[in-house]
Amino acid sequence: MKLSYKAVTRDGKIVRGIIDAKDISEAASYLRSKEILPIKIAESKNSSLFSSLRKTSSSDLVFFTRQLSSMLASGLTLMQSLSILKDQMKNPFMSEIVQEIIADIEDGKSFSIAISKHPELFSSIYVSLIKASETSGLLDKVLLRLADNLEKQEKLKGTIKGALMYPAIVITGMIVVMFIMMIFVIPQLSVLYENLNIPLPLPTLIVVGISNILIKFWPVVIILAVLGFIFFRRWKKTEVGQLVMDNFVLKMPIFGNLIRETILAEFTRTLGLLVGTGTLVVEALNQAAATANNVNYRNAILGVSERVEKGVTISDAMGFYPLFPQMVVQMVSIGEKTGKLDESLMRVSEYYEREVDQSVKNLTTAMEPIIMIILGVGVAFLIISVITPIYNLTSSIQ
Repeated sequence: MKLSYKAVTRDGKIVRGIIDAKDISEAASYLRSKEILPIKIAESKNSSLFSSLRKTSSSDLVFFTRQLSSMLASGLTLMQSLSILKDQMKNPFMSEIVQEIIADIEDGKSFSIAISKHPELFSSIYVSLIKASETSGLLDKVLLRLADNLEKQEKLKGTIKGALMYPAIVITGMIVVMFIMMIFVIPQLSVLYENLNIPLPLPTLIVVGISNILIKFWPVVIILAVLGFIFFRRWKKTEVGQLVMDNFVLKMPIFGNLIRETILAEFTRTLGLLVGTGTLVVEALNQAAATANNVNYRNAILGVSERVEKGVTISDAMGFYPLFPQMVVQMVSIGEKTGKLDESLMRVSEYYEREVDQSVKNLTTAMEPIIMIILGVGVAFLIISVITPIYNLTSSIQ
């Protein structure tokens, strides 16, 4: 059973964690054998919930990976490095994970097996690279490359989020203002129009109609909105839903090209990292497919893997799929011919990372006038809807 414990180390530090044991006495004996004095041991009934609530960020993983690489390169053993890292981690949940990794290694498990027990933090690619490095004796160098790769991933994600933040805030603000107008302002004006007994133009009738629906049938509107959101999320997770949405995303103006470049940058960097550490090409392709957050690219990469397994070169296999630009195919071909496939893939990744940066700059510049136009049209429609009846009334009086 899984037991959660609170204990004190020899130097007086409080440690917490989860341990597998038959009962509480066995867990206590194990902790004492590690020179840790147990304070409290209890059955972890909600261990799965507990693990899901443990918050660790990508910055914690980058810090762990880079620091561990530096310590190993300086001559420290893996256990010494992990023990030091456990105390250096500012995040208590991350410190607990390191403690659990140490305990597993002390039990005779390898480092790759120990970290594989924490899939919420260490991806399958991370585990595979560590497993390959254990046999080659290049753990410190692989960890350094992993840290660089993780930092590039975070930079790429941050760039995309930064580009989408401005339009998201503006559009959200516009929707909030529209709801306030529809719920509080338009009803007052509609009463005024009724009292004046004036004919309403089409834009005003549309606005007043929407306002009346929101006010009179707001429970129905909320229920339909929630049900629609739930249905959409479930449909999106289906095979057909994923295919339709991913096709739509790739065909979107402006954003589609940015998403393509991001996927290609992630895929080529991951594949280059895996190939560079000695992973078999077919296995590397299968693992790299998981980095593609688009079913079209995922299927294409898996298709390339199947063709390579049958004896086709990687570049020729990629040539069958139009999702891979000719530049990527040619660079892969050069890498295969020179025996430096990993270096060629890394160059492709760097190229697309630069393209993403430039695309984001262009997107930010282009989005400002587009958003201003959308806001202008929305505000103009509301103004016309509100002012036109009053203007018609004053004109008739004159």
